[in-house]
Amino acid sequence: MYISDSSSPFKRAGGILDEIVFHKLIEIKEARASVPITRLEESELFEKKCYSLREFMLASERTGIIAEFKRASPSKGIINNRVETSVITKQYADAGASALSVLTDQKFFGGSIRDLVEARAVNTIPILRKEFILDEHQIIEAKAVGADIILLIASILKPQTIVKFARLAKSIGLNILLEVHNLQELEESICDDLDAIGVNNRNLSDFSVSVQHSFDLADKIPDRFLKVSESGISNPETIAELKKAGFNGFLIGENFMKEVNPGEAMRNFAGKIPWV
Repeated sequence: MYISDSSSPFKRAGGILDEIVFHKLIEIKEARASVPITRLEESELFEKKCYSLREFMLASERTGIIAEFKRASPSKGIINNRVETSVITKQYADAGASALSVLTDQKFFGGSIRDLVEARAVNTIPILRKEFILDEHQIIEAKAVGADIILLIASILKPQTIVKFARLAKSIGLNILLEVHNLQELEESICDDLDAIGVNNRNLSDFSVSVQHSFDLADKIPDRFLKVSESGISNPETIAELKKAGFNGFLIGENFMKEVNPGEAMRNFAGKIPWV
């Protein structure tokens, strides 16, 4: 396992997160060796202006849902590996998604960079690279493959690392979503370059889920940031309640992906949200 001491940019999170970080650091070392940052910066997509998460999240004609394409997870195993990224993400967008989330971790979530590239080719709404960001190379790579948003996870990144990564992401035009799970992570991780703060209702150490985490932190998140509730949302009424509590965005993946047709599931779900 990796060693996290006072000089490390990472936290020891415990459980599966430590295992993910260990393997991710190996992947990053290999990626840096095979594709240097200078080559990533030569990508045609690197010059593309990112779609604004705020603009799409607050658009009256959209739902606020960040619809996630996720083939598998450590807690559930394979969720759905029978569908095409381009087809499902386009259906998500057509059903009113404000943004897309695409998993690019292969080992634990069955995703890939190719999934994100395929989603980008057929969509004109913001795309989140759902990844465990531990290195600047991943941030540059996200922009190079067409992502508009990166995720910074407070449970694995120290506050000074979040500041550093957010500054870099903002300098190349990316939107930044900070993910927190509790008040301590929120208070120690807020920085000016963030665009949105997401409350992960799933504890990444033991995978227990409670939407109450979002309600508990709703008024603790400064209003200058978009507020996103992540995971565990399976009822349209819950979105109405979260909206009243101040949330703008709602990340939903497994609830759609577990169905034979995730795009149709998203459309049916969105049609039942009281305020849409």
